[in-house]
Amino acid sequence: MSEFESSPDAYTVKLEGFEGPLDLLIHLIRKHELDIYNIPIALITEQYLRYIELMQELNLDVAGEFLVMASTLIHIKSRLLLPRPETASEAGGPDEDPRETLVRRLLEHQKYKTAAELLHERETLRAAQLPRPDAAVAAAMQDEFEPELEVDLFSLMAAFRGVLERANRRPRMVLPPEQMSIHERMHQLLEQLSETEACGFEELFADGDGSRPFMIVTFLAILEMIRLKVIRVFQAGSFGAIRVYKRPRPVDAPHPIGDPQGN
Repeated sequence: MSEFESSPDAYTVKLEGFEGPLDLLIHLIRKHELDIYNIPIALITEQYLRYIELMQELNLDVAGEFLVMASTLIHIKSRLLLPRPETASEAGGPDEDPRETLVRRLLEHQKYKTAAELLHERETLRAAQLPRPDAAVAAAMQDEFEPELEVDLFSLMAAFRGVLERANRRPRMVLPPEQMSIHERMHQLLEQLSETEACGFEELFADGDGSRPFMIVTFLAILEMIRLKVIRVFQAGSFGAIRVYKRPRPVDAPHPIGDPQGN
């Protein structure tokens, strides 16, 4: 990472308003189509820890609650692996499932999150004056239109992991190291993006040297542009293709990190 000015030691992305550990668990349950009442704790723990490792590599502002949840998952996994005590077997009562408390928390969190998303969707529909162009085209062609959803952090991270894995499978190109800051990469991406036509998420990683540092700087630039409200990121359905639009920056948008006018 030393060839980039904006290495993790030099730049920290603040994730105010992004999701917490319960949202990550719900994302993993949906992604792998799991039964929330019978969570395969070994799989979920492994996937959860992989996300934490990636967040730490990106130097995201990982709150302590993410690490607490990681400890909770490991503790539940260890309890499930332990043999049942003989005293409990002799008592004949039902076994206590160590996942039970976590499942209750997830169900309650999902209930409130669904209600909040419904209110946000209604507000968005009321504010919309014209349908999205692709919705109009689909209607004209009498095709079923699947509405686009704004992308959450963990869906973005899942897509980014896919970009990294595909890049690792390609032959490496030996190029001179390029020094690039996140702000420089942001300007490049904004020139590439359009307010009227979407750009595929993976296309934003295609014009560099294919190195992991370049991929990371690009992803951090995307997160910062989301925070600054200069782009919007949508996804067709829950796990469909991700598309990125440039948008006019609203007057209440946050200031760049390090800006003396920033909060």
